[in-house]
Amino acid sequence: MQTRLTAGDAELTINPEHGCRIESLRIGGTEVLRQGERYGSFPMVPWCGRTGNGLFRNGATTHRLPVNAAPHAIHGTVRDLAWKTARASETEAVFTCELGDPWPYKGRVTQVFELAGDSLSLRFGVETYDDSFPAQAGWHPWFLRNLGRGGQDVRVDFTPAWQEERGDDHLPTGRRIDPSPSSQLRSSRGYPIPGTWDDCFGMPGGVDVTLTWPEELELKVASRAEWVVIYDEPEEAVCVEPQSGPPNGLNTHPRLVTPIDPLEVESTWSWRRL
Repeated sequence: MQTRLTAGDAELTINPEHGCRIESLRIGGTEVLRQGERYGSFPMVPWCGRTGNGLFRNGATTHRLPVNAAPHAIHGTVRDLAWKTARASETEAVFTCELGDPWPYKGRVTQVFELAGDSLSLRFGVETYDDSFPAQAGWHPWFLRNLGRGGQDVRVDFTPAWQEERGDDHLPTGRRIDPSPSSQLRSSRGYPIPGTWDDCFGMPGGVDVTLTWPEELELKVASRAEWVVIYDEPEEAVCVEPQSGPPNGLNTHPRLVTPIDPLEVESTWSWRRL
């Protein structure tokens, strides 16, 4: 069953049975998230992006995760699970999901959605029931490259402190490099065509990325998290993914969730008409 939140002229549709995925965000009747096979926005928990060769260590113990983006494990497990609705109102909804097999630890993930007329607040809480474990949390939205109303394609504006160098295996090499521009090519209409980013960037002051559909809409993605992945290779979408750690972070930047210290991450999408 879908859960719909409404505030002002904004409408948010969530499907808790399908990984607690945001299926749609409509602003003034205009859809801003891609529809179809890769669509909406899904949660990435208990890891974000790729975990190298599906392996991670917790202390002296090595765990193997299902390889679903060979040779790596990608984007966590909760996007494939049914979530329970804890509560829902016209503008707010809370959902929970139990961690377990194939994730080797027991725990709970809570996700909170709060919709206002000009913003959407998203929050994660990741708890353990027993043993401590490393974890990450983040969001993977598929923003439309073009809103389909005859306007220009989206522009992405952000100022990262560094870029995580991407190896041939699509994992960060451990080197931090100067941020590289995406493709500067233009289509025959003068709009940007799909770029070349599938990369993680560091923003130690917090994620701050602005998407602008000229003369239509400006949408800002903000978070206290310090990493963001930009994926602009698809023809129809641009993904701006705030997350609590970089790809392969279970191995390189482990953040332990303990019984007295859960992992909490927030992100806000705010917008204005142009």
